[in-house]
Amino acid sequence: MNKTALITGASRGIGAALAHTFAKSGYNLVLCCHNSQKELMMLADQLQHQYHIQVLTFTGDVADYHFIEHMISQALTYFHKIDVLVNNAGISYIGLLTDMTIDDWNHIVATNLTSVFSTCRCIIPSMVATKSGRIINISSVWGSTGASCEVAYSACKGGLNAFTKALGKELAPSNIQVNAIACGVIDTDMNHCFSEKELLALIEEIPAGRMGHPTEVAELALSLAEGTTYLNGQILTLDGGWI
Repeated sequence: MNKTALITGASRGIGAALAHTFAKSGYNLVLCCHNSQKELMMLADQLQHQYHIQVLTFTGDVADYHFIEHMISQALTYFHKIDVLVNNAGISYIGLLTDMTIDDWNHIVATNLTSVFSTCRCIIPSMVATKSGRIINISSVWGSTGASCEVAYSACKGGLNAFTKALGKELAPSNIQVNAIACGVIDTDMNHCFSEKELLALIEEIPAGRMGHPTEVAELALSLAEGTTYLNGQILTLDGGWI
């Protein structure tokens, strides 16, 4: 039987690359997005026809615990088991901390960090019952080093890294592995807020001389999903030697 992967923030960028990569390896998929329902449905149709897998799609706010609870309940009813959870959904905020409102802060924390609590809280019991499962969190190098004018985003990713390390220890006795990928500059819409000049200056700082591709993140995630069970609670940096 095919394994099943649940991927949040799956309609574009890293999320869409994750969906393609796992589908190509024969995984059935549970995909969700917030606003891009049309794009997500098109992606699901493409993957089903190209790889002959089954895909469930959901549209909603990952910051809403009840949405997460409903999605995972429906997915487990349909597929009976979710083998891999990839927490990819995330948003950024670029600006001075003093320009942020409390609503801005709460929104980014709920989307980037609380959503990971929600997905894990809802899916772990089924993984524990089968003594198997992989949880992969898409993090950022800013979670380790911090970024000026991205204090909230950095705080969320730092929290995500600590969450990963702690949960990996908690779930290791149940043969469940929890790891994270700390991404550097990846060629996604999130980084297209910068001008061409700013991006070129940024790329000059990266020893690899280029931005990463979403497919490279996806391939590393797949290796975490299918590799050794002895790797647990780790933050793997994927940044072209930048940090």
